[in-house]
Amino acid sequence: MGVDYYNMLKVNRNASDDDLKKAYKRLAMIWHPDKNPSAKRIEAEAKFKQISEAYDVLSDPQKRQIYDLYGEEALKSGLYPPPSSASSSSHYYQRQHTNPSFRFKPRDADDIYEEFFGSESRGGGGAGGGGGAGGGGGNNHGRYYFKSNTHYFGNGAEAKKAAPIENALPCSLEDLYKGAKKKMRISRIAYDASGKFQTLEEILTIDIKPGWKKGTKITFPEKGNQEPGIIPADLIFVVDEKLHPIYKRDGNDLVVNEEITLLEALTGKTLEFTTLDGRNLMIPLTDIVKPGAEVLVPNEGMPISREPGKKGNLRIKIDVRYPSRLTSEQKSELIRVLGGVLQ
Repeated sequence: MGVDYYNMLKVNRNASDDDLKKAYKRLAMIWHPDKNPSAKRIEAEAKFKQISEAYDVLSDPQKRQIYDLYGEEALKSGLYPPPSSASSSSHYYQRQHTNPSFRFKPRDADDIYEEFFGSESRGGGGAGGGGGAGGGGGNNHGRYYFKSNTHYFGNGAEAKKAAPIENALPCSLEDLYKGAKKKMRISRIAYDASGKFQTLEEILTIDIKPGWKKGTKITFPEKGNQEPGIIPADLIFVVDEKLHPIYKRDGNDLVVNEEITLLEALTGKTLEFTTLDGRNLMIPLTDIVKPGAEVLVPNEGMPISREPGKKGNLRIKIDVRYPSRLTSEQKSELIRVLGGVLQ
């Protein structure tokens, strides 16, 4: 039959007009070129034209009848027997000729789209992720994806889907603090329009949102290799947090260890840090600091992805370094200075 319009719209062969409209609207919102980032625009344009053509054919009773009986090639060429003379599709090969009562005229993809959504709906925000990818909200350990719909074979049977493929996405603490854009090059096997295998190379763009945590998943639906009779696997990137030389993350807080001398613990010190976004942070210690003390600096931790503008705390764990030895003179001097204070 060539192109499988039913599979393109992810409906079965008994789909009603209402089923076709729902399927088209769902897919058009995902694949309209203006709703996809530039890295995915070529793929989106091809997908959008395919689903528009599929809807055009299946929503038209005459086109659909010819397609069901004789296939896509006969529909577009007009070479098929009149319906009254055909008892099965084999007649197409036995007595093909042009049927003057019908001529295939494909509708413009944008015209179909505007019938559903209106001319002002074109353009606007991206459909999300993956590639964007990925897209997504601020769910710390959630998935960021477009939901993939059920697929059907031409005979109406639901297709099986390959198991998802997970890949680690290493991110520095700076990436997760400020946000970042990462581009991942992938290569996968897929069918072309004629049914032949081809290798596709694609660059997926992932927008790292400030505050994302280790374990956050970004899903690109059906970006795995394609196999006959199997829906391609979803490609999932899982955020992995790289170790930082200074800061350690604890939920939404940042923790840093700082060692000071006994003299500094008693007399005071100003701690200096460079934040993950490059600012200089000065923290004065004016009170006597005991070993194991923790200084809390509000709103200097990690961004909270679910609460834009808010951050966790910076927790400074202080260790006091004692001298390894003291002379008799030093001990006497300490007793003179501190004797009355420590009693």
